[in-house]
This record gives sequence, C-alpha cells and structure tokens, in this order.
Amino acid sequence: MHNILVTGSRGQLGSDIRELISKDESLILNFEFIFTDKSTLDITDKVAIENFCQQNNIEIIINCAAYTAVDKAEEDEINANAINHLAVIYMANIAKKRKIRLIHISTDYVFDGQNYKPYIEEDKANPQGVYGETKLLGEEAIKSINPESAIIIRTSWVYSTFGNNFVKTMLNLGKDRDELEVIFDQVGAPTYAKDLAKVILDIIPQLSHSKHDEESNVEIYHYSNEGVCSWFDLAKAIFELSNIECKVNPIETFQYPTPAKRPHYSILNKSKIKKEYNITIPYWKDSLEIALKEMKG
Repeated sequence: MHNILVTGSRGQLGSDIRELISKDESLILNFEFIFTDKSTLDITDKVAIENFCQQNNIEIIINCAAYTAVDKAEEDEINANAINHLAVIYMANIAKKRKIRLIHISTDYVFDGQNYKPYIEEDKANPQGVYGETKLLGEEAIKSINPESAIIIRTSWVYSTFGNNFVKTMLNLGKDRDELEVIFDQVGAPTYAKDLAKVILDIIPQLSHSKHDEESNVEIYHYSNEGVCSWFDLAKAIFELSNIECKVNPIETFQYPTPAKRPHYSILNKSKIKKEYNITIPYWKDSLEIALKEMKG
C-alpha cells in the first residue's frame, strides 16, 4: 500500500481526483490517498509539511494546490509566491530527502503567448504576470532540487464540475442575458479537470515503480484536451450544447482590460506525454459535452 498526499483537494483537479478514486477499486486496494486543503495542512509551513509526510509515511505527493486568482495575484504577490513558489520548494526538498515521488501541476502562463506553433516543454518560458512568474519559480525550484522521479505537468484553461470556472460563469450569464461579449483573440485549448485527473491516476502506478535513479532529471509534460479554440468559440459551444439562447459577440483583448496580461496563444504540444505514457487525449468539445451533462446532474 502506497500512501499518497493530494494537496489542494478542494480545488477543481483535487476534487476530480477524489471522485475518480471513489469509483476505482484497483486504486483503493493499492493506494491510500490522503486529501488535504489549507484547513488541514498549511503547505506554506515547511515544518508542517515535513511532519505530515513523516507521520503518514507519504510516498507520492500530487500537488494540486495553487494560487490561481490571476488578476488578484498582481496585488497579492506575497501570498501568490508563498503558495506557488515557496511551498513548492518545501515539498521538493522533502521529496528529495525522503525519496517521495512528486507530481506538480503548472500552467501555460509560464509562456508569453507570442508563439506561432504549439509550445513544447523545452520552449523558453517568459511569464507576463505575477501568477505565471510564481508558477515558473515553483517549476525552477523543483528542477534545481531535483527530487527523484519528479514530474511537472503544465496545463491550460482548466474547468470542472467542481469550483468556479469559465464554463460555469458562461452558463450563469447565458441564462440571465440575451447576449454577451467574449474575447476571440486569445486561443488555446480547454482542459476538463477530470481528463487530467485520469491521466495522473494512470501515471501513478508507473511512477511508484519507477526505476529512475537519483541522477535522473525532473520531467516536464504538457496536457490539455485536443484541439484549438478561442474563449469566444468556447462560449459559443457551451451555449449550443446547453441549448441556451444567448448571442455571443466577439471582442478583442483590449476591449476587456484586466490587471493581469493574458497569453494570446496558449496551445500546448502534448506529444511527449502521449508517447511516454501511451495515453489518448479527448477532443475539447467532446469533454465539454460530458462535463455539461454532469453539471445538469
């Protein structure tokens, strides 16, 4: 039995991991998942994390915890840095010391969005705001400390049946308004959190039997659903699949100013994770349709 710590368990990804585990007998039999949030484990407290890992004999950490309020981070850099950077340093050091496998979730915001083809893992990072900067610092900390068999998964445009997200916002607005203006010049790929959760749970058994030695480097992977769309396209699809009569008008980014600068191009190349872990990634619209049906309940 392998003990696995899941941080940020009340967020979108953590909640989907919890739900999937409850329905998978093989995972329940082979792994003991310990779910924490800020009320049960303060990841910004180095001693608290170390004591927790020691007392619970943690062998794998899935770090889903993050400061994700992109605009708020611009004026709350201390807290964003504490969660996205300093806490990751603590986890990476403890993972190194105790030979714990670490799976860390990162973001497309580490890039500047100026690319013209899907970002590969080796592309130069150039974050444009505090959120992206602190997430990149977290990545760099893991790479520098280099805990055994650690992996970083960058993802984009995450939504879920849990928590607050773009899909739920559009559903709520669409029911109350006849028309909406949505940005069309930012393109990327949505990520249904349940799809990413499935991939993580598929990786775990391989990770726990990893033959990597202490000299192995941290591996970075990209994951989102397949395909490409703009926020405008995504909003249109949400309303069409939900049979909501709401007109969507395309606008440019400058027409909807925000404190944090968003990448105009957030498409991630997923060839590496598909090849190394032999996974098939669903098309974004197919996953969206599944999620919307689940939200209807």
